[in-house]
Amino acid sequence: MRNKVSREMNQKRGIKGMSVAILADNGFEEDELLKPKKALEDAGAKTSIVSPQNDVVKGWRSKKWGRELHVDVPLHEANSSDYDALFLPGGVINADSLRMQRRAVEFVKSFFTDGKPVAVICHAPWAIIEAGEAHGRRMTSWPSLKTDLRNAGADWVDEEVVVDGNLLSSRKPDDIPAFSSKMVELFNISQTPLSDVIAEMRDVQHPARPPKRENDVLDMLMQA
Repeated sequence: MRNKVSREMNQKRGIKGMSVAILADNGFEEDELLKPKKALEDAGAKTSIVSPQNDVVKGWRSKKWGRELHVDVPLHEANSSDYDALFLPGGVINADSLRMQRRAVEFVKSFFTDGKPVAVICHAPWAIIEAGEAHGRRMTSWPSLKTDLRNAGADWVDEEVVVDGNLLSSRKPDDIPAFSSKMVELFNISQTPLSDVIAEMRDVQHPARPPKRENDVLDMLMQA
């Protein structure tokens, strides 16, 4: 009953109002940032480009530099508590740079510490390894990271998208449609405040007497 109610409420609420940090440095894979970003925004989320660069961050497209994007929040000013979820795009230049920066690794780590959802694609799992969060995880990535992830204690699999708890991973640009769809779903499910559940459950038809206190709701959810 609890899962059914949560799904219905999430479908009704969408992810409107959710704040998602997109951590990227120069050399991010253009399609792997822009297309998932659009999917998040189309679903109602607010996205912010967080970067070690202060003003603009440059993408990479095929074999040359691509678009420049405005940096919403410089990394040295960013606080994970201001965001509900984290998305890390790929791009070997971008991912290799981020994993070498202590502030970037600490920023990534803080989302895991707080139990918030994280989505990574292509080479982005390098940051997960550096944050010490790959061990015991079932993950995928660009094929060249397979040994790195296995050496870090991850169960690497060659699949389009992989969800392990609050972590979503994907392999490559061809996987972007499935990755984007699953990211919207994961971020949505992971961000249902109890206060919203309590408020909306009062509008759901239920044979039991409507709860009057928050503790009553918790008791009912535990028994469902």
